[in-house]
Amino acid sequence: MSGKATREGSTQAPTRHPLNWQDESFYDLDAIEKEMTRVFDICHGCRRCFNLCDSFPRLFDMVDESPTGEMDGLDPKRDYPKIDEACTLCDMCFLTKCPYVPPHEFDLDFPHLILRYRAAMMRQKDVPFTVKQLSQTDRNGKLAAPVAGLANWGSKRGNSLTRPLLEATLGIDKDVELPKYHSKPFSKTAVATKPALNTAAPAHGRKAVLYATCFVDYNQPSTGVAAQAVLARNGVETEVVYPACCGMPYLEHGDIAKVAEQARIVSAELVKWIDKGYDVISLTASCGLMLKFEWPLILPQDETVKKLAGAVKDISEYVVDIAKKEGLAEGLSPVEGGVTVHMACHARAQNMGQKAAEMLRFIPETKIDVVERCSGHGGTFGVLKETRGCAVKVAKPAANQVKQKGNKQLCSECPLAAKHLAQVLGDGGTPIAEGHPIEIFARAYGAAV
Repeated sequence: MSGKATREGSTQAPTRHPLNWQDESFYDLDAIEKEMTRVFDICHGCRRCFNLCDSFPRLFDMVDESPTGEMDGLDPKRDYPKIDEACTLCDMCFLTKCPYVPPHEFDLDFPHLILRYRAAMMRQKDVPFTVKQLSQTDRNGKLAAPVAGLANWGSKRGNSLTRPLLEATLGIDKDVELPKYHSKPFSKTAVATKPALNTAAPAHGRKAVLYATCFVDYNQPSTGVAAQAVLARNGVETEVVYPACCGMPYLEHGDIAKVAEQARIVSAELVKWIDKGYDVISLTASCGLMLKFEWPLILPQDETVKKLAGAVKDISEYVVDIAKKEGLAEGLSPVEGGVTVHMACHARAQNMGQKAAEMLRFIPETKIDVVERCSGHGGTFGVLKETRGCAVKVAKPAANQVKQKGNKQLCSECPLAAKHLAQVLGDGGTPIAEGHPIEIFARAYGAAV
């Protein structure tokens, strides 16, 4: 046993194994439950992740309350689904807490073990109807666009006619704020509304293609408009493309084959732009994580996926890169009231540092604070009636930290995290404006976003 292999809490970067999802043994539920028992036993003995998602408190409480006080007091069929339910695949345990990730010989990867478990369970009993429907973001966006006004009326919080019905039939919590739809996707309107290019900017000559992402394209085009405005002000020529969703909604419930399909579609289109000399920018943190890290683990032999993974940057990361290499264009003005930056788990999981906060600190005379606690949203986890209570519970420590900062604006590179925290704060009597960091940066440049 080598000393290097067993060092705990070292500064070695964690490594991840490719997902062997095309091998039938990957879906062997008996083998998976045996591995879960091994991993959970190590987690039970360590307990360093007690304050992350609710998976760990659930595990620890069940062990403590079991007849033996050890893992042999749990029933995998009865108890492990409860642990799985609370995991949002945020990756924070793997990246920030666990001392036993590879290359340690214990070889723990809690999120990917949960992913494997979900993939196996999906084969046995399929995905719940509502989760399956919500994951089809492209279909939903295209269907909602022609009737966006009606769709937004029906999904509006407080609609006493439709929201109780949605809760009763689909299990969508009647009190959760749902994303709004727009009649025209960002990828279409961006073609006709390009901002003027600042050819005097230090970064003039750069070219970038914006991967719109499903959320920006259908639900929050303001993020895309802001990104284009900031980049144009800094002399960067932009194009906008949206071939398909990155597959994160499918990953959440274990449909790895569908994620692979999405990866092949999107990477094939984006690599064409790399070959034309364009940089690639993702507009949301979860999508950036998929392109950079998850896709290469799902399709490790795909050269197109590898090429894209090495080229893509998050929008905040890209603006900071401009600032460091060429310098930003002049014209940034202070933002009144201060800004609290929620560091989204999927931004932190990219190992790029606090790029959103770093970017916003280029705005003069503006108070910038950071909160690094999980928002608790986790995609459908924060929407469904059966799990939203837990999502709110996980969000409260982060929301309390945001409140204590006393700033007027909240932003996150995860748009759903920002909306979730803003709702928790608003319901608690502390309303706050929310958005994406690039939107705040665009307004500092005077852009109407």
